[in-house]
Amino acid sequence: PAAGKVPQASAMKRSDPHHHHQRHRDGGEALVSHDGTVTEAPRTVKKQIQFADQKQEFNKRPTKIGRRSLSRSISQSSTDSYSSAASYTDSSDDETSPRDKQQKNSKGSSDFCVKNIKQAEFGRREIEIAEQEMPALMALRKRAQGEKPLAGAKIVGCTHITAQTAVLMETLGALGAQCRWAACNIYSTLNEVAAALAESGFPVFAWKGESEDDFWWCIDRCVNVEGWQPNMILDDGGDLTHWIYKKYPNMFKKIKGIVEESVTGVHRESILDGLKRTTDMMFGGKQVVVCGYGEVGKGCCAALKAMGSIVYVTEIDPICALQACMDGFRLVKLNEVIRQVDIVITCTGNKNVVTREHLDRMKNSCIVCNMGHSNTEIDVASLRTPELTWERVRSQVDHVIWPDGKRIVLLAEGRLLNLSCSTVPTFVLSITATTQALALIELYNAPEGRYKQDVYLLPKKMDEYVASLHLPTFDAHLTELTDEQAKYLGLNKNGPFKPNYYRY
Repeated sequence: PAAGKVPQASAMKRSDPHHHHQRHRDGGEALVSHDGTVTEAPRTVKKQIQFADQKQEFNKRPTKIGRRSLSRSISQSSTDSYSSAASYTDSSDDETSPRDKQQKNSKGSSDFCVKNIKQAEFGRREIEIAEQEMPALMALRKRAQGEKPLAGAKIVGCTHITAQTAVLMETLGALGAQCRWAACNIYSTLNEVAAALAESGFPVFAWKGESEDDFWWCIDRCVNVEGWQPNMILDDGGDLTHWIYKKYPNMFKKIKGIVEESVTGVHRESILDGLKRTTDMMFGGKQVVVCGYGEVGKGCCAALKAMGSIVYVTEIDPICALQACMDGFRLVKLNEVIRQVDIVITCTGNKNVVTREHLDRMKNSCIVCNMGHSNTEIDVASLRTPELTWERVRSQVDHVIWPDGKRIVLLAEGRLLNLSCSTVPTFVLSITATTQALALIELYNAPEGRYKQDVYLLPKKMDEYVASLHLPTFDAHLTELTDEQAKYLGLNKNGPFKPNYYRY
């Protein structure tokens, strides 16, 4: 949860069309090669699933039933709103679907689908700002441009489309890859950035506020192209991998590997960022209960404590509970403090942590929000009843009002707060994006036989290299081991410095 933490739950896997991947929940990366699946790195789950032969063609506008049979329901984190405050240029009066518009970039190409290609110049400025905060990717671009380690790579990608991922995409292009891209989330696309990418020649299919039908249509437009077949996949959330698996399983014969990533909860300050942006509140002296003291809970508690809040913790695990007590937090059951607290934050990864009974007992103006991965922790559905009134205060902020006039403040409708109401810092995303780029280079260039049908942890050496690329930004000077010290510790002077099981 610390700022700038190098992603550590990194894994590689070779991809086999007969294995269905299990979506991973808590961040980390997985790489997949052409006969295995994407799975959460340390806890691999493999399922054999046979799909009936599907002969339907993907229509331009499939019916609801037809689409359901072709694809699972859109995954929850794909509909979790992301960086909603970050796009300023949406023209709300233009209701025409981008699918119905004929647009061309200045080179005459129409192989893209974005909200408005005219926003490209504004998007380009945002990308240039992001480049300043992504030193490792820019260094990688400079170092590897001559040798083009991704020459011949045809990468199909499905990630958030923001200024930061644009820097990654353009880096992959500079390293020799051909890319086609769709969005992994229907809310998170910055339209101006998508326009800038389309203008510079990237086939991008994404806009903010896609429908579920649009979401799968965009993915299909990336994959189903005459005379172009991907040999690498970069995925965030597994939807692209899933679509290829169900619709075009034969493509896996050509695909050398898959890189799967998620940055959920990597930066602890984002809880403060999200709360400040939505409520403008002061934290000093406020009573806050944080449900769960895992990595996300620890980060939230540390950030709130530093701002002068009185923090209570709920936990089910005696080890995490003891850690909370030794860190100076009062361990309670939720129903013991629910009447007095000013803020309730969930980060357990569980469901029904805050129930209607808890919500009924909260005091007036209590703020309720979620930092866990999906919107199951707060029982929001129980609040949609006739006796309660919902008032939208501003984007991502609702007042829920009881008959007696009591109101609670619900943020992002119980969805992940740090992706709904704030942004992840560019520098943190630089670490993740550089790791992804190196993972793609490693899988693309790996000799036959290096990766078999299995999940592999990304080599720690690679994580250390990514970290070292980011140190010059801080004018940081790393100490080197002497030969004698390295021998004493039984290490190579150049790393890796920690065993694989080490938790940073």
